[in-house]
Amino acid sequence: MSLINEYRATEEAIKELQARLQNLSQDDKLQKELEFEGKLRALMGEYSKSLRDIIALLDPESKTKAPRGGSVKTTGTKRARKVKQYKNPHNGEVIETKGGNHKTLKEWKAKWGGDVVESWSTLLG
Repeated sequence: MSLINEYRATEEAIKELQARLQNLSQDDKLQKELEFEGKLRALMGEYSKSLRDIIALLDPESKTKAPRGGSVKTTGTKRARKVKQYKNPHNGEVIETKGGNHKTLKEWKAKWGGDVVESWSTLLG
């Protein structure tokens, strides 16, 4: 894009934003929100309270919530797998396992398909 085209596009964007700003400034909802914000900030100043003080007052549990941008640290322990019980309807054989690396379970999945074999499972806990 040439410099003059960029200039004209920027100029047009400014005109559109000015028109949008003009429409917003005439909106009654915006006027009420601005009035509320002004009164709230004046009240906060009168009592020497910060926004954090107000949040703590209105939502005391906000301190227990996870931080916004921060990452949650884990202890490094793995969650224990739950025991599944598979009952083969063809021969009545029952298998209990925590993982999918069971020899007989692999044979069943090879013979009847993984989705079919998973439909035979019940979660034991």
